[in-house]
Amino acid sequence: MAVYRPTGRGKIFWMDFVFAAQRIRESTHTSSRTLAKRIEAARRRGLEEAAAGVRRQARPKLVSVAAEDWITQRAPKWTASTLEIHRRHLGHLLPVFGGQLACDIEAADIHRYQQQRLDQKASRRTINMEIGTLRSVLKKARRWALIQEDVTLFPEDHNGKGRKLSPPEQEALLRAAGESRSPALLPFVVLALATGARFGTIRTLTWGQVDFKARAVKWGHDKTEAGSGRIVPLTERAATVLEHWAAQFPRRQPGHYVFPRMRIGGAGRRGPQGARGDAAFAAGCAYATDPTQPVGEIKEAWEAAKKRAGVACRFHDLRHTAASRMMDAGVPLPKVAKILGWKPSTMALMAARYGHFDLEDLRSAVEAGAGPAAAGIASGSPNFPPNFSEAKAADLAN
Repeated sequence: MAVYRPTGRGKIFWMDFVFAAQRIRESTHTSSRTLAKRIEAARRRGLEEAAAGVRRQARPKLVSVAAEDWITQRAPKWTASTLEIHRRHLGHLLPVFGGQLACDIEAADIHRYQQQRLDQKASRRTINMEIGTLRSVLKKARRWALIQEDVTLFPEDHNGKGRKLSPPEQEALLRAAGESRSPALLPFVVLALATGARFGTIRTLTWGQVDFKARAVKWGHDKTEAGSGRIVPLTERAATVLEHWAAQFPRRQPGHYVFPRMRIGGAGRRGPQGARGDAAFAAGCAYATDPTQPVGEIKEAWEAAKKRAGVACRFHDLRHTAASRMMDAGVPLPKVAKILGWKPSTMALMAARYGHFDLEDLRSAVEAGAGPAAAGIASGSPNFPPNFSEAKAADLAN
């Protein structure tokens, strides 16, 4: 039999046939005999094509649908911040591309989008990141490979994007963090300066990842595979600050977050004239602490600390500072890469991006590499050969 109605099972038709010595018996989910026969024929054809190695062409999808499919597939492997970033990118992309079929997207459409975002005063870096999200969506839809050669990203100037904080700036920032009404800010900033870890990596640190005896931390998930799970030693100051911070949580468990979610309250005092505008901060108090959730945001406390310290920087500049400080001290590049979680393949590129050297730093490097002969010339006692005349010296100088 091909299609039939099983006795006592209502009006729904079933299909029953043998293919490759196997019995296929399935419901057609319809009460129409004509439609049931079509479904049975389609099922047979599908099995024959699969056996012959014929791949069925995927149906064209709208970019909005392809984007949601991509998000659904990738989201379980992402952190909440990564998901938020891609959602934000799609917030700009979908109003332009969402109603188009992914198979219809051309390089010219992407170029128009890039110009549109430039006109909206978006930075080149931001636009490139948005195109990166679109690229991933179109890869999933098997479209990107056909247009990638005609798509050009904007050149980015990485110089000047990050900077190294001077020692006085670092100390001023630490003092201001210690005066913050948020008690978590000081240990947070100390860890960033000492280890060069990213904000999200520090934010999700748990007490089980801190080894006070070995004076080290084992970071969890990071931006790169090389960075995830790396063990980094703590400086004496970082270890001491973290021990004092741990004392605030006598009931802490290994799975609890080092920087838990908490609410911060404060009191103010009125100024000399009793005006509210002159009120100054008096004290801070943490309450409603939940150690099973990581701290949400410290942006308000961070911005206030920077203002008090008179230091203009981003939080990521603390990572730049840690990297530059280690390279200034002559730490071998592989060790710096291990501490900061750089991939071996991008180690030189990252060193160029994170190493911030002023003229005096470069001067000391040149002098260190010049050797004792240069030191003798600098002291005013050059050892020129007897036939080395002033004219020859002038020729060499020119």
